[in-house]
Amino acid sequence: MKITLFENLRAVFYAPFYAAHALGAYQAEGVQVEIVTSPTPAVTATSLLDGTADVAWGGPMRVLLTYDKHPECDLVLFAEAVTRDPFFLVGHEPRPEFQPDDLMRARVASVSEVPTPWLCLQEDLRRAGLDPAGVDRVRDCTMVENAAALRAGEIDVAQLYQPYAEELVRDGAHIWYAAATRGPTAYTSLYTTRRRFDSEPETIAAMVRGLYRTLKWLKAAPPERAAEAIASYFPTIAPDLLTACIARYQTLQVWNQTPILSRDGFERLKASCLSGGLITRDTPYDTCVDNRHAEAAVAAGLPPL
Repeated sequence: MKITLFENLRAVFYAPFYAAHALGAYQAEGVQVEIVTSPTPAVTATSLLDGTADVAWGGPMRVLLTYDKHPECDLVLFAEAVTRDPFFLVGHEPRPEFQPDDLMRARVASVSEVPTPWLCLQEDLRRAGLDPAGVDRVRDCTMVENAAALRAGEIDVAQLYQPYAEELVRDGAHIWYAAATRGPTAYTSLYTTRRRFDSEPETIAAMVRGLYRTLKWLKAAPPERAAEAIASYFPTIAPDLLTACIARYQTLQVWNQTPILSRDGFERLKASCLSGGLITRDTPYDTCVDNRHAEAAVAAGLPPL
């Protein structure tokens, strides 16, 4: 069976998906998977609904947003790869004892390319008893622009993912906060339509098994080996920098150890989307998530690649 798999955007924290291809994980399970880059993250979910793509990887945020607008839709998340928030707050000056209220006295550049990083951070602030509206926030610049602004001293702290965070640290900046340390926050999963999920169970199960074996491999692999495996997807990132990016993500346990999407992580993400005003509908976990193939893969005790 051939599957068209939509890539949401190119990012280092999606390493499990690239490694699965590089290592032949899907082929080993008898599935031919072709990666196609989505025109924009915003249309990925609709591409599943109109048949342009068979399966996608991306944030459960997109599934929640689609249900918010189209409650009759049948999207389903079935295998999680990124289980913790991969973004960082990188500051111009050191802040070893960082606390959320430090952001109330700083000029903060948040991510503009996608909404989830800020949604999750503003939920952190709310849970600390702070009003996110009080943050002096630059909200309309790219991560590249924000990294340049931090180097120039025009802002105090920028919200970034790898490799931008690692590059800035090498240039003398400081990580204030690794968002992964808040704990499970459902960040990236495979998802499809319920119609395809139910009609092609063997294909879906094979994809899940391939991803699970890749997650096991990525957990145990030396960062140099993991970087080597996915290097062709990041030709502009120097090997030593890519290795450092992966090592930090491994230490932070950004990648899931199994493909099971936890209820706790999903609820934390949904709370962020609700409090941030992205969605108004409280779509239940059991509507959005089906772990049957993930649980079967774990029960089978599959070996790593």
